[in-house]
Formats: sequence, structure tokens, C-alpha cells
Amino acid sequence: MSLLSFVRKLVNRLFPIKDIKTALDVKLGVSNDMLNAILLWDRCYKGTADWLHIDGEEDIHSLRIEQSVCSIFADSVLSEMTATCENERIQKALEKTIARLGEEFEKGLATGALIIKPLGDSGTVQFIPQSEFLPVSYDSDKRIRDVIFPDFLKIGDNFYTRLEYHKLTDAGLEITNRAFKSSTEQNLGFEVPLDSVAQWADIEPYSFYPGMTRPAFGYYVNPRANTIDSGSKAGISIFERAIDTISDADRQFARLDYEYDSAERAVHVDDNALKLTKSGVLGLPKRHRRLYRGLNLSGGNEELFKEFSPAIRDENYRNGLDSYLRLIEMQTGLAYGDLSNPQSVDKTATEVKSAKHRKYETVTAIQKQLAKCLEDYVYAQAFWFGRTAQNPQLQINFEDSILQTDEEKRRQDMQDVAAGLMNAWEYRMKWYGEDEETAKANVPPTAQVMM
Repeated sequence: MSLLSFVRKLVNRLFPIKDIKTALDVKLGVSNDMLNAILLWDRCYKGTADWLHIDGEEDIHSLRIEQSVCSIFADSVLSEMTATCENERIQKALEKTIARLGEEFEKGLATGALIIKPLGDSGTVQFIPQSEFLPVSYDSDKRIRDVIFPDFLKIGDNFYTRLEYHKLTDAGLEITNRAFKSSTEQNLGFEVPLDSVAQWADIEPYSFYPGMTRPAFGYYVNPRANTIDSGSKAGISIFERAIDTISDADRQFARLDYEYDSAERAVHVDDNALKLTKSGVLGLPKRHRRLYRGLNLSGGNEELFKEFSPAIRDENYRNGLDSYLRLIEMQTGLAYGDLSNPQSVDKTATEVKSAKHRKYETVTAIQKQLAKCLEDYVYAQAFWFGRTAQNPQLQINFEDSILQTDEEKRRQDMQDVAAGLMNAWEYRMKWYGEDEETAKANVPPTAQVMM
């Protein structure tokens, strides 16, 4: 049983939530409206949004705009990021985590939040989007303090649920693990020992770690105001503000697609002109089936063949779709041309610069939240490695190149060389692709450079 199915049942049937509240004596930090919104964002990201169905006679397919928005932001945030830690063991774990972060970070952008959870002292991590954990409480900075990580298994005809509950107290961190067994998916069932399931047999039912002042995981949340539930501190999807427009864009593309289908060239053929196939029905060879359509035309002096080839009226549909894409760019914080056709509408230099600045501000805000997440992750990883609260130093650098073209960046580097802030051989390594030895050998004498 998937977590998504389980949480959907939590929303649609309230008694499983009551089961968890009773079993763990907790009150969840999100409302049913918030859970519904998180599930919607998850479905949108996977290309299965609610509006993708047969609407009258219109078959609507997803353009996967949601994935594109998340992918563009993830690439912009991570493409030039570097992170180093003074602890060699943590640095190795950090490198492995960052190597996987690209594909996983999109899910956090889509669902509103992401947890990077170290799996003990193994150095491996688990990436958990907001659609796969249940927040219990947040601190004043909207950072998660207490959270439930459900784990699900189906063995035979029975459904097993493990609830891993992290609770941060003034004394330290408490982690409890409890297992439940049910004959149906709709309820939590009754409690059973952890060793009832072979995969959970080695998990401790209760652990306490004194001195912990932060959770044992990194927590990323989108820099967006929560407009779904004013009482919740849960994260909002990066494309939440554009949900309605994305729906309109999918529908607009369905109209465009139908225009091409309906205008497909065809020849209406009288049944008398068709040949009898081996199966005893009137038809044509396979390669002609899309071109010819059989009709009863010989009611009088009509011809046996009539061509159907209407004009394609796609320009207005394409322009309308591009208008929706530009609106989505504005609503999500992207720049013009990220989704839309950059040549479709003339933009002034001021408008282009403004759009780039909009994207720059959004990316910068995301980077700040991600930096906090990685700092928390390093703290948690240090804890698991040493079993004591530590705070190793983490250095994170984001190359802000959104507002600069390659020419502008190269010009800046030339100025840094002239000012003595950058070595000439470093410049050659960066812009000519030379290794250090070759670059140093190719740097001309200072007198020649001056001349």
C-alpha cells in the first residue's frame, strides 16, 4: 500500500487520522484542506491532475508544465552550487547526498517541502517529499519540530503500518516506532510487535538522544506564503499560484490538438468503391485506412470520391497557449522564455530585465531555504556519526548567474584579473578549458600584456 493511497484515505475518511491521534496521542499540524492540496500538487507533478479527463468530447492531456516549472527551478538552484564540510566523513556523505539531490529536489518544490533524512550512521539518506510525511508541530520559524514518518507493507492479505514518530523536547530527541496490523486499508488496525515484520525486527521501539536541539534531518520548505490554510505552517507548492492557469493551458492544448486531428486530410469514399477484405468486411489496405472513410454517397448523381481537406486554424490556438505559458511564468516566478516562446512577443529591455530579476529573486529565496536544509542535514549526519550533538561548519556557495550573460561574466573576470583579484592562469582555466599547468605556461609575460 502506497503512502499516497494511505494519506488520501486519511483525507476522505477521517477515522484513520483519529486512529493515529489516539495511538500516538498527537494532533497533526495540518488540516484536511492542506492534505488535499498536498495530494493535488503531487498528482499535478506526476501528470495526473484532476482536470485530465474526458471533458465532454475533449480529451485533455497534461503538458507536464508542473514538472517543467520544478525542473527549471531545480536546475537554476543546483547547477552551480558547491557545498563543503570540514569533517571528511560528513563531506563524503554530503557529496553522495548532493549527487541525488537534483532529481529529488523537484518533488520538494512540487509538494511544498522536502525532508533529507540520514539513515543512521550508514551515510545514506532518504528523501521524503511533503506528500509522504505527517507534520505534528513547527517552531516559530516554520521549521518542523515533530513529525511522523509512516511506512507501509502488505504481507498476504494483511496491511502493516509502522509509525516512526520524532519528537523534539527540551531534554533531547525522542524517536518511537510502533507497528499496526489491519485486514483492510481503511484503518490502522491493532498494535503488534515490531518483530512481527521481518524488515522491522531490528528497529528499536524507543530511543532517546539527550542534547539534541534540532531534528535529526534536514528540512526544506518553499518560500511561499500559505494561502490554503492560515493555521498551517506547511509548505506551498512552487506552482500553486498557477494551478488554474496550468489547467487552462492543458485545455488550450487539447483544443489545438483537436484542430490538427479534425483537419486531418481524408477522402470520403462510397461503399461501392471499397474492396471486400479477407474477413468479409469492406475496407482498404492498412496504409490507406486513415485517408479513406467509407460513406454511402451513391444516392443519386454524386461522385464516388469526395476529398475532405479543411484549412488548419492553429495560429490563434498557439497564440492563446503561449499567453497562458507567459502568465504561468509570471505567477511562478520564472523569466519570459522559460516556458513560452521567447520570440512570440517583443519585449523591451526593461521588461526582459524585470523578468530575469523576478526569477533571480525566486531562485535566491529558494537557495536560502535549501542552505538551511543542508545545514540541518549536516548537523543530523554529524549526530548519527558521533551520537552526540555537534555543529560542524558547512560552506555553501551559489553562483548567481541568472542576471548575467556569459559575456558579462567574462568581462567581470577580466576586471578581476586586472585588479589582481584573479590570476591570469585561473582565467585561462575557466574560459579556455586548460588545465593548470597548460594555463600557467600560456600566460604571456606581463610586459607583453601591457604592450
